[in-house]
Amino acid sequence: MTFDSKFNEISEEDLLKIEMARQIDKSVNNAIGTFHEEILGGVKGYSHGKLSGYDIKADDDSIFAEVKNKHNTMNSSSAESAFQKLARFADDNRQAKCYLVQILAKKSFEKKWEGIINGKEYSHSRVYMISGDKFYSMLTGDRNALFKLYKILPKAIDDFLKNIEGKSESETSALTDISENAKKTIEIF
Repeated sequence: MTFDSKFNEISEEDLLKIEMARQIDKSVNNAIGTFHEEILGGVKGYSHGKLSGYDIKADDDSIFAEVKNKHNTMNSSSAESAFQKLARFADDNRQAKCYLVQILAKKSFEKKWEGIINGKEYSHSRVYMISGDKFYSMLTGDRNALFKLYKILPKAIDDFLKNIEGKSESETSALTDISENAKKTIEIF
């Protein structure tokens, strides 16, 4: 933090605010991914993996999926791990198709997932990549399911926020907590 502050001429407080915003964004994106997992796992005939190695599974074991919120949320190591995991599910379940789902994809698609990851070539006859709209359509039978979900979200969020209004909030901000902890750490040295 000291190097960033000095070399980029940014105050430590501003750096803390930037880092907090980054962490909040990361947490929000993780929560959005969990939201989609819960929604998709609630579709009749499907379930949420909850620490089972997959995010979504058809009750008849014909589909397994790893859900990612954005197309760019995986580095090469996590992509390799996801491919290997999906390939194992495909191998263990001979009728299964396995999908890496990209909820916020740049375009609508469904394709076999193959290519070079970390210098190794990967391919499996039943491992695919699919956009969120196509996956929602596949599970629900409604080709506009994801669009309909996005359209109803503002009202659902407003209703949710009305239900939590008035609940107590922490009087201490995260920035204050971080600053106090940083001061205590500095005092040690």
